[in-house]
Formats: sequence, C-alpha cells, structure tokens
Amino acid sequence: TGQQPTPLSEEEVNHIVYRVNEGKDNPKLKVKFEKNESVRITEGPFASFTGIVDEVNEDRETLKVMVTIFGRSTPVELEFNQVEKVA
Repeated sequence: TGQQPTPLSEEEVNHIVYRVNEGKDNPKLKVKFEKNESVRITEGPFASFTGIVDEVNEDRETLKVMVTIFGRSTPVELEFNQVEKVA
C-alpha cells in the first residue's frame, strides 16, 4: 500500500508502441474467396498443394481448405495470404 508504480524503460515503451502499430502497415487483402473455389497453397507445409475452399472467415482473414493428403480429404486452416486462386 502506498507504493509508487515502477516506471517503464524506454525499451519497454518502444516495444508496446511497436506492437500497437504492427498491423497498420499490412492492409487487408482485397482478394475475395468463395466456398467451393479452387486454390493453391503458396506457403507453409502444404505449399504447392491445391484444395477446395470449404469455409471463409472474412473477419479473421482465414480459410478452411479441403486438401487431399494420402488419399483423404483433410481440412487445413490457412490465412488469405497463404493461398492464391487457381485460374
């Protein structure tokens, strides 16, 4: 009781400011994905696999893509920037 709060160091303040501003330079992708659309995975362990969009979450910018792995259709959750539309 009656103790003063410990002040933050300049490094701690800079880290907090950096985290607050982190997403501001990454504008949302303007690509619209739709259910049953074919996409190719461009990043991560499933890069170069193709799949079918099963769900689109615009708020989180994620997709559930059904990918055939070892002969079975498997759901994979990916961010919009990890896939591209198949022409």
